[in-house]
Amino acid sequence: MATATKASYKLIKKIKSDKFNVENLQHYTLLLNIGVRDFQVGIVDTKKGACLLLEDYVLASVQSNAELIEILSRIFEEHHLLTAGFWKSVKISFKNNKFSLVPSSLFVKDALEDYLKINCQVNPETEEFLYYKNIRSGAVTVFAVNKDLYRWLKTVYKKAEVGFVHQSCVLTEGVLNSRKSYPKKSVFLYIDRFKIHLITLQGKSLEYYNQFPIKQFSDYIKYIMLVMKGLGYDQKTSHVVLWGYIGKQSPHYNEFYKYIKNISFGDRPDFLKFDYPFDEVQDHHFFDLYNAYLCD
Repeated sequence: MATATKASYKLIKKIKSDKFNVENLQHYTLLLNIGVRDFQVGIVDTKKGACLLLEDYVLASVQSNAELIEILSRIFEEHHLLTAGFWKSVKISFKNNKFSLVPSSLFVKDALEDYLKINCQVNPETEEFLYYKNIRSGAVTVFAVNKDLYRWLKTVYKKAEVGFVHQSCVLTEGVLNSRKSYPKKSVFLYIDRFKIHLITLQGKSLEYYNQFPIKQFSDYIKYIMLVMKGLGYDQKTSHVVLWGYIGKQSPHYNEFYKYIKNISFGDRPDFLKFDYPFDEVQDHHFFDLYNAYLCD
């Protein structure tokens, strides 16, 4: 295993509210968003419903889960807050493609591995199978997490109330929670690092969710058009709402606009308050991190 060094990760964004008080950790919820190539941290004051801290890290390319754990361990060791044990709660979201959405009426707790095998390859010897009952969509998300990573996180936060969710839960719950702010016939996009997530709703219910890997820019348009056509959404009249790692003046957005005229950027979730230091972060960024707070 390659030895992790400080060059294995880089903090590229940090926002901290003046109202953050390390003496009040027992009133704060810690949000962690863990991917293979990136890692985000958020802290929310549960009494005031205010986001107090945001950090965004990019990670070096890793070849194994052991390397990922080693890099995360170094970040935690060098961080003055992450290893604290007095949080009101800790919510951890995993970004991977090992998941399956199951209607709650068909969900059987003993069949987690079978649900996952429909969509991906899993190994019960090395992976922990978890599930989350989505409050708003009425679906159950079954997902797999590396056992060593899962156990390490449980050890770090053994004194806290810890909840584990999948990124798909966070995004779908977030879209359903904010649906009234957008036209009924909308397609919701989340542009992640190296992925695109597409979501559509049918009234108050989840109609469609999937994520696709991105290797070149043309893949974005290919998957958007494929999903819209398959679901009967007209690209000329349907509204598209966009969140994620894309700038309002970026070449990517200008290219999207060539194909989709009714496109706009999504807002921050209205259940959180943000002080002036967060003004330097565009409202449509970090949608998945913020909405992890919704997942109980």
